[in-house]
Amino acid sequence: MNDFLKEIVKESKNEYAGIVDDGVEAGDVQGYIDTGSYAFNALLSGSIYGGLPSNKITAIAGESSTGKTFFALGLVKHFLDSNPDAGVVYFETESALTKDMIDERGIDTKRIVMMPVTTIQEFRTQGIKILDKYIEQSEAERKPLLFVLDSLGMLSTTKEIEDTADGKETRDMTRAQLTKAAFRVLTLKLGKAKVPMVVTNHTYDQMGTMFPQKVMGGGSGLQYAASSIVFLSKRKDKDGTEVVGNIIHCKLNKSRLTKENSMIDVSLRYKGGLNRYYGLIELAEEAGIFKKVATRIEVADGSKRYGKEILHSPEVYFTEEVMQKIDAYAKEKFSYGGEI
Repeated sequence: MNDFLKEIVKESKNEYAGIVDDGVEAGDVQGYIDTGSYAFNALLSGSIYGGLPSNKITAIAGESSTGKTFFALGLVKHFLDSNPDAGVVYFETESALTKDMIDERGIDTKRIVMMPVTTIQEFRTQGIKILDKYIEQSEAERKPLLFVLDSLGMLSTTKEIEDTADGKETRDMTRAQLTKAAFRVLTLKLGKAKVPMVVTNHTYDQMGTMFPQKVMGGGSGLQYAASSIVFLSKRKDKDGTEVVGNIIHCKLNKSRLTKENSMIDVSLRYKGGLNRYYGLIELAEEAGIFKKVATRIEVADGSKRYGKEILHSPEVYFTEEVMQKIDAYAKEKFSYGGEI
């Protein structure tokens, strides 16, 4: 039977087909890319040492001004900082980013390609061309690559642009189908190329129900294609009276890898990006490693410290032993099959 199945794979001439025992080329998670936040890593992968699936689509969604672009740039910064040979292709639809904005966040502008796109068709075509070119290289030649689409909600269609030019105000009813078709192709290509993709998108309140819920715009294409969808909300992060960034509340709306509806908070500073250790104090308290005592926290050595003091010198309090215990707890809390 095994020879027969191999013959089927060969005869199909399907570049993605194969015996499952050999691995599912476009399906298996090939590894994880550190996001720069231990807590966000755990939310996405079930381990503080995990992160973005290296060959999947991760969607970051929220209302206007919730920090989606800023958050995506934080991921880009850490990706480039962690991989000296890496590159980023940034599909930009809002004409909101400038070189100065990217420079100010400490991102290496020599290793990021800004690719303005207007329509879904243009995004699909450019994405496929880049991935095909990338796949042509041998695996040894390939350097780490990250795709970002910011944002899906602003993409138009060729028909909408043509109708607008002709003075028509009709809506293109095929937009959702075009979006679904684009992601259907790109999902397989990304999986084969082992290229992760971050997509930002807008959310809105679904009306007509007793309890309105947040849903993503743009049809169901991204909803089906993304391995994880994270909904964001934010509040200001202050140092005294000075606003130094945002505390981003992250709720896992959908995941094929970890438990849905899980939530964590991360700190995203205007200077420095994502705080690596923010959110670990809460996990350590839940796991019983740290203990809340009035306004202070009793750490593993029995001393009592303020939260800001711990985050100011995290390596002192988050020792290797403590991190291992937090990681074990994160696997239980976020991973399927966990007991919590």
